[in-house]
Order: sequence, then structure tokens, then C-alpha cells
Amino acid sequence: MTPSGPSTPPPPSRRIAEELRLQIESGKLRSGDKLLSERALAEKYGAARNTAREAVRLLAEQGLVTAEHGRGVFVREPRRLFRFGSDRYSIKNRETGLTPFRLEAKRQGKTARIDVPSITREKPPADVAERLKVNADEESVVHRENHYFADDEPVQIVSTYIRWDEAQGTLLMQAKTGKDGIYGRLEDLGHVMTRVRDEISARMPTPAEASTLGLPPGVPVLEVLHTSLDQDGTPFEVSRYVHRADRTGLLYELPVE
Repeated sequence: MTPSGPSTPPPPSRRIAEELRLQIESGKLRSGDKLLSERALAEKYGAARNTAREAVRLLAEQGLVTAEHGRGVFVREPRRLFRFGSDRYSIKNRETGLTPFRLEAKRQGKTARIDVPSITREKPPADVAERLKVNADEESVVHRENHYFADDEPVQIVSTYIRWDEAQGTLLMQAKTGKDGIYGRLEDLGHVMTRVRDEISARMPTPAEASTLGLPPGVPVLEVLHTSLDQDGTPFEVSRYVHRADRTGLLYELPVE
């Protein structure tokens, strides 16, 4: 067995970034504080200016700082999280007359807005086709894309897929679906949600998602692939939720069987 040699020290840019990160986490650098300029950081740490620039880039990738053109680099302000989980589909929430997103926004004193940029008949993605049990090679679904905003700030993208043979000719093809939203219309079609399956993952955003959500560099998204099952155990709706990971949390309270 060959003895291991001394570990290689991290490059100067990472050492600077790590020290600044610790200052942010300890509160020595607070939300909204402006970092030293690249020149001043280089002088403070005895490094080249491009080394200081790389350290700031590393912090931005971690979502800890944000650059404002012409003003400098600032410690990012933590935002209160929108929390969605098993209760988003609760019947009791319908008594408020608000959709889950509007209810969460109201609880946080924010104004909700939901844009519906497209409602189209199309071939479903393979993972959606598998869960909805439809043909991936045919235009077998209606795809509703919604963009959600809180105080005009983008929070999430939701792509909802419903079987075309059920959605055609109904309010599911319209931006405004009436009382209780799409689930009310799906109940009209005989689908009462009795079980859900949420598959959760984290990833970096696509360029289109980053643009729509206004994501700073280095901020990932949370993806929730949701399947609704009815009283017969039949999947009747699949939605892909793409959340800003820096603005959204997921909270689930489930019975243990």
C-alpha cells in the first residue's frame, strides 16, 4: 500500500471564496452588504486581480452574492420560502376560494399572478407518457404551461398534461377553467383525486427556465414531477413543477401506514 502524500492546497481563488463564504454564513457579512472591489480584494489577500474575480464568480455560483451592473457585488438577501407539499391538494383549502399558489402568496403578504402563455395539443415527453399511460408517439395530451409570480417576481413554471380525449371541448382548453381550477373540471369528468405521487429532484435550469425565472448564476431548480390518481387508481393528470430553489421549499406531512 502506497502512503498518500500531502494533500494539494486549494487554489488562491477558492481560499478567498471560502473565507468570504464563512464571513457570510457567520453574519460578519450581512445581506445587502457590498463586497470589496476586485482590486481591493486582490490587495487584501495578496492575490492577482483575476484571482479575486474568480473568487467572486465562485460565490455567485453558490448563490451567495449577486452582481449589480455599475454598482458592485452584494451579499444576496435570503427570501422567505414558498412551501408546497401534500396539503396543496387538500379539499379544506378550497373553502378559501384560492388556488394553492394564491393561498401561499396571501399567507406571505404577496400578490399572486399566474400567466398562461400556452395551451397546446402535443406529443407528451416520455416520462409524462409513461405516468399518464398515453402514447408518446401521438398528440395524445393537452399541455398547459403556467408561469407563477409573487409581487411580479417569477417563482415557478408548471407544465400540466391531461389526456386530449378528455380535455378537448372543455374549459381545460381555456386559460380560466372556472371554480376550483383544473381539478374541479377533472372532477366533473369523474376523476376525484385520492392519491398523489411526487418525484422530486434538483438540477441546474435549462437556458429557457433560467430566463423565465430570472435566475442568477449558480442557482438550481427543484423539479417535482407530480401524478394525480383518482378513486380507481387511474392516473389522470401529470404536472412538472420547476421551482426556484432559492425561493421555494417543499414540506410534506404524511401518515405512516
